[in-house]
Amino acid sequence: MEIVTMGDITQVPVTDLPDDFTGTAEAVILDVREPDEWANGYIRGAVHIPMAEIPGRLGEIDPDADLYVVCRSSGRSMRVLQYLAQVGYDGICVRGGMLAWQEHGKPVEFGGGNGQGNGGGDAVR
Repeated sequence: MEIVTMGDITQVPVTDLPDDFTGTAEAVILDVREPDEWANGYIRGAVHIPMAEIPGRLGEIDPDADLYVVCRSSGRSMRVLQYLAQVGYDGICVRGGMLAWQEHGKPVEFGGGNGQGNGGGDAVR
């Protein structure tokens, strides 16, 4: 796995990540994009908590899991990871975000996902 550190934030390329995070208790992918962005496609098994809601929803993030944070292009992920580090969480930025994910042909889920990690939609591209 190629790991790159930018400042204090570790980044990983999308090509080093599994296509599906469903049922992986040891790894969590946290999508911090806005609801309209989520509706346009997300990683199967991702947990959706928009960036502004992170402080109030910390209890939904497993502090013991390998935490990967994704947004559209990495900017918000980096800010969220800086905040999480201040409150005692370690995490890794998905380098290039969903733009890189789709650019590399990784599958994207659409539809009935509730944002709680089970996807729920049946359309995968």
